[in-house]
Amino acid sequence: MFTIDAHLDLGMNAMEWNRDLRSSISEIRDREKTMTDKPDRGKGTVCLPSLRKGDIGLVVATQIARYVAPDNSLPGWHSPEQAWAQTQAQLAWYKTMEEAGEMVQVKDLDSLDQQVKNWMNTDAAENKKIGYILSLEGADSLLTVEYLERAYAYGLRAVGPAHYGPGRYANGTDASGKMGPNGLALLKKMETLNIILDTTHLCDDAFWQALENFNGHIWASHNNCRALVNHNRQYSDEQIKALIERGAVIGAAMDAWMIVPNWVRGQSTPRGMNCSLDTLIDHIDHICQLAGNTLHVGIGSDLDGAFGTEQTPYDMDTIADLQKIPSLLTKRGYSKKDIEHIMHGNWLRFLYKAWA
Repeated sequence: MFTIDAHLDLGMNAMEWNRDLRSSISEIRDREKTMTDKPDRGKGTVCLPSLRKGDIGLVVATQIARYVAPDNSLPGWHSPEQAWAQTQAQLAWYKTMEEAGEMVQVKDLDSLDQQVKNWMNTDAAENKKIGYILSLEGADSLLTVEYLERAYAYGLRAVGPAHYGPGRYANGTDASGKMGPNGLALLKKMETLNIILDTTHLCDDAFWQALENFNGHIWASHNNCRALVNHNRQYSDEQIKALIERGAVIGAAMDAWMIVPNWVRGQSTPRGMNCSLDTLIDHIDHICQLAGNTLHVGIGSDLDGAFGTEQTPYDMDTIADLQKIPSLLTKRGYSKKDIEHIMHGNWLRFLYKAWA
């Protein structure tokens, strides 16, 4: 089934992990088999051939580069200027993939229509270009709010103001506190440019403030449910209901610690914690039950978000295994139309409305 994945860090994987994503998963893993600099070396799950194999024809692909102050122990760049430069390197990679015939940017209704049409009408998988919508995960790299206009001009269509910890525009996961004048100015500029607000990673204070101050289109590209895994990275039922009221779509994320409770990083294993795709369906189902329908949840896998098979559902080897989800939903009683909504229809409907 045609699938849309609303969150992949492809540019980061190419430029910081130094992965040639045109290669197969086995080739990428083999090249990394002696490397130990990152926990997911030799365990990656995402590459362009696997996206094609999994019928994933449209993704929301990120630029990501965090600024860290001297007292911030998180990994990141030591100046906003360096962070900006890193996002531009990632942008250059996306553009190079376009020139190589591997990817195509989607940024308006015409390009969206064309990508869906081309994907559906091209038989040979190797000839299919992966469509990508450019998103910024964490706004630290925007030197000023005015830089958003420059980014919009090169195709940026969604922004998540925060990532982990304290940010220059908003506080994110494991932090707290409302946005200051810069954050509110960012929201206003996004609204003016019709840039989608991605509420993912906003701390609770900033989440509610953003909903009060932003009148544009809102989604949550990769979030699961706090009712099932109690952590501030997840959304409470109250937050999910507020997003539903705003017409948002929430992407189900595949990071194991977000799927099952009591995960211990570096110790827990997916099989040991019984973390499977069926467990992920619990989060999808929870959102559907709160909404009373299947119109507000999709896929936002984050499968290349600095983790690999050591921290994904045990029945996933590559991102192509997203195609196991429809049969699991069928077993839960979801109709074919419901499943189409979740796999691609909700994201498409959202985009057609946002870009109308």
